[in-house]
Order: sequence, then structure tokens, then C-alpha cells
Amino acid sequence: MQPQEKITQEKAILAGLNSDVFTAEETATEETMDELEALLETAGGQCVGRVLQNRHTPDPHSFVGEGKAAELRELAETTEASLLVFDNSLTPSQIRALEEITGVTVLDRSALILDIFAQRAKTREGRLQVELAQYQYLLPRLSGMGKSMSRLGGGIGTRGPGETKLETDRRHIRERITRLQDELREVRRVRGVQRERRIRNSVPVVAIVGYTNAGKSTLLNHLTGAGIPANNRLFDTLDTTTRQLTVSDTLDVVLSDTVGFIAKLPHNLVEAFQATLEELQYADLLLHVIDAGDPEREKHIAVVNKLIAQLARPETPVIECYNKMDTVSEDDLPRGKNIVGISAKTGAGMDGLLRAIEEALDRGLHHVTFLLPYSMAGQVDQLHSQAKVLRCEYTAEGVEIEAVCDEICYGRLRGYEKK
Repeated sequence: MQPQEKITQEKAILAGLNSDVFTAEETATEETMDELEALLETAGGQCVGRVLQNRHTPDPHSFVGEGKAAELRELAETTEASLLVFDNSLTPSQIRALEEITGVTVLDRSALILDIFAQRAKTREGRLQVELAQYQYLLPRLSGMGKSMSRLGGGIGTRGPGETKLETDRRHIRERITRLQDELREVRRVRGVQRERRIRNSVPVVAIVGYTNAGKSTLLNHLTGAGIPANNRLFDTLDTTTRQLTVSDTLDVVLSDTVGFIAKLPHNLVEAFQATLEELQYADLLLHVIDAGDPEREKHIAVVNKLIAQLARPETPVIECYNKMDTVSEDDLPRGKNIVGISAKTGAGMDGLLRAIEEALDRGLHHVTFLLPYSMAGQVDQLHSQAKVLRCEYTAEGVEIEAVCDEICYGRLRGYEKK
């Protein structure tokens, strides 16, 4: 835990470049810089200065140009900052040039997010995914990494006979990536077996998605008593939590929490977290949790919708859950089908959410009690395999079975329904 202690003492300057040639996702704005500051605080750092530069094109050598880089050096000296974090993605050579000019360690947004993920991952699967993402980020940057390499390295091999340190590093990292991918394939295989069992038991999967810090863990806790730490900070939950939820007397679901999304989420993180995020491909329903009071609400909704389009099946229904409704007026909430207002903290709106889940997953299920003669023992076995049997009693009149069954099963036995 020693490295984390070091980060908590670190002063940092935040920098960003707003350029005409960047896409909306690539460029830095006051809003994305605010988010970067929140990320820095999440990592345990302290912001002591912010610089947002407008420039037609980035400087190929130092990204912000020699003059602006010199200004950043002076600001670092004045504030005693030891870290410079950019809101944009930097090339290895730009990182090296900036470190030479400013004399401090330089990270880009992706590296900062990776650092947070490394702190947050608790389960073996989470740690494997973070380590894989770190190495995938590091490998193409080896030749250009300066001071920042020590932040992402660790566990990299030593010099081999007749090889340079860089070549040895590359070889060891590639080998480690291969081993991590093999281990994660095994994680996905086990998850696939569990998924098949759920499908066989006809238990629908509901995945909770949303922008980071929208309240996903708080919602899961309220609905299922999962007991996940739910703090007001970014990326507080990385490890997937799955819980059973009884929606109604005819519907049980598996509720699955996912890692929070964020603008400019590093591609290799999405790739590394495939074992977790692939749950979205198999989900029967998505709950998109939205912070109703978020000033950047519409932009963050767009970020999540874009990732849903990439990761989920096109026909998967989505319920938009406007969370923290106690912080806004009713007029600020949109109206429409599959839109609900809730407060995961107070529990307001939960009945409406459960009704929306039941309607979205309506499978024509019937909660009935059958009274079957003993001559129909075969039908009793079929009910146990094809329906959800809640109660089975052997009486003088016959076998009394309370079950939740589909339309076909109900149609076959409706003549034996106990009135």
C-alpha cells in the first residue's frame, strides 16, 4: 500500500488542449477539466493549478508548444507540483519531451484512469483486468516513456544476456499479456457456464449501467441489500456484483452491477474488462442509471448510450432510471415509456421501477396452483423442469402444485387449475 500513500501527498497541475483538429471526444474543455480534477482527487492527488490552452493544432513535439511547456514548468516550480496530468491522450515522444522541459512526471488521462483502476480493483478478476489494461497501455509507449514509466511498470523483467533493457521489457510484457489473456479466458469460460445455468433456469439477467458516480451501487444495495460500499467518488466499484432480485410473484431476475462508464474511457480498458462487460451482451434488460442533477447530464447519457450500442445486443430493452430525483424538480425529469424517476438513497420510486422491469420482461407468465391426479406423475416432473415450482404437496385429492409457468405450460394444464 506504500505507492498509494505517496499519491495522497502529490501535488499536480492539470493541463488540456482545445484544438480545432480534435474530435469532440479528443478535445479538452472546462467541463472535461472539471472531470479530470475529480479523477485526480479520486486517485489521491491535489490539484494546485489548471491550464487550458486553445491552439489550432497540437505541437507534434511537445503537444502544447515550447512556450506553453515552459509556462507549465514555472507553474510547477511555484506550486511545488511533482505531477503534470493532461486531459488529452499523449504520444510517448510528447510525454518524454514534456518531462524534459517541465522537470516533472507527465501522465495523460488514460494513465490516470488506469492508476485509479489499479487502486480500486479488489477481486482476482478485477486485478487481472486492470493489469492487462496497464500492460497494453505500456507496451507501445516503452520507447518514449520517461519518469512516468515507473508508475505503470512493476514486475517487468531484468536485462537478458545480449539484449538491451528495452527489448527485454518488451518480451516480458508480451509474455505477461499472453498469460493474463489466458487467465481471463478461463474467467470468461466459468462465467459462461454460470450464464448457461441461468438460461436453463429461465432467470432473466438485468444489468445496471451508467456514467461513473451515477448511483449504480446504491441502487443495487437498495434493491438487494448487496452491501457494496457506495461512496461519492468516481469508479468506486470495479468488481462486478451479481444478486438475485424478486421483482414480483411471477418474476425473479439476476441483477448485475457493472463498472461505471466515462468520457474518453481508454480503449484498452474496455478491451481488458471484456470479461465483465460481456454481461451486457447477454443481458435481457439494461437499467441505465442517470444522475438527474448532473449539469452535464445529456452529454453523459450520450457517452453511455454510445457504449451500450457497442457492447449490448441491438434489441435489448433499456429502462432509463433518473436517480437522485430528490435533488431536482419533477419538471426536470423527462416523461415516456421505460423512463422512471427514483432515489436509490431514499427508496423513492422503487415500486415504479419494479413495475417497469416486470413490463419490460413480460413473458406471459402465470402464477397458478394446479391439482393433478396421481395418474399424471409425468406432468409433475415436467413442471419441475419447465416451470418455477413454489410448492408441491401430496394430498388425498392429488398432487397440489403452486408454480410460475409460461403460456404453453399453462395452456396444457389449465383444466387442472385449482380455483
